[in-house]
Amino acid sequence: MAKETEAAFAELVDELKSLQARLVGALSGPDDEVTLLEAHRWILSILQVATDVYVWSDADRPRFVDIVGPYKKWGGDNSDAFYCFAPIDPTRSYRVRCRIGDAVYLSLTVYGGPDDGRYSERIVGSLNSREAPPDADGVIEMVLSGEDPGDGRPWIKLEPDAVCALTRDYLDDPAQGRRARWEIVAEGGPDIRRDSDADLARRFRAALTWVREQSKIVPLALGEPNTIDPPYPVPTTTYGWAAGDAAYAMGSFDLAEDQALVLRGRSPECVFWNMCLWNPFLHTYNYDYERVTINGAQVTYEPDGSWVIVISPGDPAHPNWVSTAGHRKGRIWFRWFLPDQTPPRPEVQVVTLDSLR
Repeated sequence: MAKETEAAFAELVDELKSLQARLVGALSGPDDEVTLLEAHRWILSILQVATDVYVWSDADRPRFVDIVGPYKKWGGDNSDAFYCFAPIDPTRSYRVRCRIGDAVYLSLTVYGGPDDGRYSERIVGSLNSREAPPDADGVIEMVLSGEDPGDGRPWIKLEPDAVCALTRDYLDDPAQGRRARWEIVAEGGPDIRRDSDADLARRFRAALTWVREQSKIVPLALGEPNTIDPPYPVPTTTYGWAAGDAAYAMGSFDLAEDQALVLRGRSPECVFWNMCLWNPFLHTYNYDYERVTINGAQVTYEPDGSWVIVISPGDPAHPNWVSTAGHRKGRIWFRWFLPDQTPPRPEVQVVTLDSLR
């Protein structure tokens, strides 16, 4: 009898009910309806990730699984990127093959830390497409193992706490461009697998912990409205599944229907940069209908190489307009991959829409 699994599953269902009730209570104001609707989708997104990462994953026969996308918004997603996850057993060796497609930035990062639903604590190792350039056919091959294979292939050493690998590929034109194709193969391993009550219960408990950990992060506070914080440099440490190659800056907007937020800035030399608008659950608005993110290849630049981005509810007739998509307030997020210096802080000004038109 699957007694442990039954109990763990029931506890997970109860946690989802409790989380939904908490968010309904917290988002009960007249201006909260849009956010409350998004909260319900977010709950299912983190549950979907939890089941992909903890319930179904198999480090003996791993697959790279999409964990972020237009129907899986959480954790700071954006419209320009594809993220894939694969579980790792640090005692095993893995061969990774990637056909890069049209990616302008591409990386694989191995994370270390707990494997019980809590976020990873550190980066074990990483390789990007500068460090592991593709061959003439646009293919990159990597090895993940405890010992150097010694054949010249790009290699990430697996430390004893290695638990997962995360891929990132960013495209200037994600709607039309070809995304990278990742494959991972474990060397050796068992020929068969059978579920056990204890193992599946452990997996459901990890999914429960994941849901609880994610719910501690959100809803994210707005912070000081209509500002951008100073960008912080490429990190030397990380929390969770953050990238190790990017500089970031966070801000916020709080605008009336007749207002716009004008951002003026300059980006350093880098392989990719973008700006996204997020709700309090760290997911983008619906980019299938409106531009709610913009990247460095889409921006129309000023003659001196700087840029002006306009965030507003209505169309200001500006080439770099980003829509608030029916949200009165929200978060702003910048990222710059492999920048040659820390970006300068963007300037911010609230104006009327009529003044721009």
